[in-house]
Amino acid sequence: MLVAMAVSLCWGPLAEAGSYRLVDSNGVVHLTNAPTDPRYRGLPAASGSATGWLRLSETSRNMYSAQIREIALRHGVDPALVEAVIRAESAFNASAVSRTGARGLMQLMPKTAVALGVRDSFNPRENIEGGVRHLRYLLDRYPGNVPLAVAAYNAGEAAVDAHRGIPPYPETQQYVQ
Repeated sequence: MLVAMAVSLCWGPLAEAGSYRLVDSNGVVHLTNAPTDPRYRGLPAASGSATGWLRLSETSRNMYSAQIREIALRHGVDPALVEAVIRAESAFNASAVSRTGARGLMQLMPKTAVALGVRDSFNPRENIEGGVRHLRYLLDRYPGNVPLAVAAYNAGEAAVDAHRGIPPYPETQQYVQ
């Protein structure tokens, strides 16, 4: 269920924040909320998946599925949960960088990546390994409560602890749903 919910909210918040799209000479689609190239074009308020131009091919997901499964199972985390987090965080884009500086497939913040021993956040295997270890830590910290662990992955442990539950941030509320 979390997988389906993560997919549905993956691009909604991005579109609302003022999103821009660029298709480079290799046909790669780049998305950002802070365009650095004049070739970026603004997106309408509708999400890319809703309008049809941002459909993830099975290839995008399958490219990492074996690594996700192996790493998730080794750490006792449901591979479907890891895939849902990756879909929501980066849409399986190993080069993704958020407006806050989170990087790679599982959108690790630089300090978190260092703490997890991830040297290259753009290396898919390292990023998945670090992200799954972080997710495992959160699942242990909030035992039996996947929504709180996922909220902490999105908004941080401090926000979850301060609000004694899922923070009232629209992005986090959608992320958890």
